[in-house]
Amino acid sequence: MGNISIRWLSHAGFRINSKNDKTIIIDPWIVDNPLCPISLDEIDSADIVAVTHDHFDHAANAVDIAKKTEAIVVCMPETANRFKSDLGLPDKKVVFGGTGMNIGGSAIIEGITITMTQAFHSSQTGSPCGYIIKLENGTTIYHAGDTGIFEGMKTLGDLYSIDIALLPIGSCFTMDTVQAVHALKLLRPRKVIPMHYRTFPILEQDAGRFAGLARKEVPHVEVIVLEPGEEYEYSG
Repeated sequence: MGNISIRWLSHAGFRINSKNDKTIIIDPWIVDNPLCPISLDEIDSADIVAVTHDHFDHAANAVDIAKKTEAIVVCMPETANRFKSDLGLPDKKVVFGGTGMNIGGSAIIEGITITMTQAFHSSQTGSPCGYIIKLENGTTIYHAGDTGIFEGMKTLGDLYSIDIALLPIGSCFTMDTVQAVHALKLLRPRKVIPMHYRTFPILEQDAGRFAGLARKEVPHVEVIVLEPGEEYEYSG
């Protein structure tokens, strides 16, 4: 078994490979994403596709990936219903046999526990969410989804020993730099990877301000800034 790898696909998209070689893809916006480093044809395997909310820049290619792989889609019930009725996703490809899940719920898929958490944003269907992902070896990753800061992040930090937090920093649609750094004080992760910036001109274009402020305010949290397509390996 090797290390855990986290590859940033730009925006809020990530591909996570566990030590047991299970693959989780989060918020896949591959086609027509100006920063995405891969094509849809390059994704030929996945076990879980997690969608934080039903906006095109997060959900666009979730069904495409599920149909071509063995992946189970984890998402809100209303989003699952749209995927099924509009895009032909079969029940067997949706968590809990087609039902989907809601905030507070957990599912175990291929030895990986994925827990849906709240987020403050908007969504075409259902409600926005984030995910606590506990891999087979216990490594815990938090993907915040698109969200503003909220006090409940402290509860997430209390409940889960977060190894790596994936946090939006882009402002306009999500937390800005100052809020994201304060979120680190609530969540208390060991490491953080910033996301949801640069993709559109209206967003923060660089992670430098976030990294600098985080290193000043929460020096015990390691900041990992990735380029689109770059991969971070974590020994766990």
